[in-house]
Amino acid sequence: MTGFARGSVTTGAVTVTVECRSVNNRYLDVQFRMPDALREIEGKLRDAVGSRFSRGKLDLSIRIADQVVDAPLAIDEARLAALKTALSDISAAFPEAAVPDQLTLLLTPGVITDQTLDTATLHSATLSALDDCLQQLKEQRCLEGEKLATMIRQRSDAIREQLSVLREQLPQLQEAHRQKLLLRLNALDLEAEPTRLEEEIVYILQRADVEEEMDRLGAHLDAIDTALAGKAPCGRRLDFLMQELNREANTLGSKSTALSTTNTSVEFKVLIEQMREQIQNIE
Repeated sequence: MTGFARGSVTTGAVTVTVECRSVNNRYLDVQFRMPDALREIEGKLRDAVGSRFSRGKLDLSIRIADQVVDAPLAIDEARLAALKTALSDISAAFPEAAVPDQLTLLLTPGVITDQTLDTATLHSATLSALDDCLQQLKEQRCLEGEKLATMIRQRSDAIREQLSVLREQLPQLQEAHRQKLLLRLNALDLEAEPTRLEEEIVYILQRADVEEEMDRLGAHLDAIDTALAGKAPCGRRLDFLMQELNREANTLGSKSTALSTTNTSVEFKVLIEQMREQIQNIE
């Protein structure tokens, strides 16, 4: 399922921003781009993502921005003392050399140090920003999921309606098939024992009977409604149900004895394929 979310937390001297882009994927695939200072908690970050999502390709970008523009400068006293000693030695060796001013001393590498944020605080801020980002993403995906569920229910209801029509037509279709068999046998102009002939016709009609397939189709449609109504992730279950629906629709088509039944089987498969494409996006 697609989506974009951003979470940001400011603590002390830095702001941690987490951005997440989500696209469709059959399984959970999580990729991180983040500073090296956060690599040691990558496992916790992945666990946080895995606790909320089970499907989708998630690209997460984590940035750390300094917020210490007005903070006092931090001077490395030991570095400055070492620089002072070195300047004294240079002055003794080269008395004619110009003495550096204070700004030059401050710009010397190592004299001014960055104010480092406590690692535990940084990690806590990152996890908090990630939690905010994932919550926004989950809300977006839930809204998208509701729309997809509505579409799937519409296709499921369409299959159910056609299944109901087929049930009503089934006795007529079976009788028409029986009459067609009798006409073909009569056209052969063969002597046959009536009882034996009737047994063979019943056997052929049983082989063409599709009531079991129709019952299973109805059961699978009920299972789809149950899965969509639940709170647990149902994407993989719906994947399986689509396979079962398609299998029953194929069997229905292979047993068809009338053009109307063949057309119904084809329409079933069209609707099933429409559902299957969207179910790839459902967690």
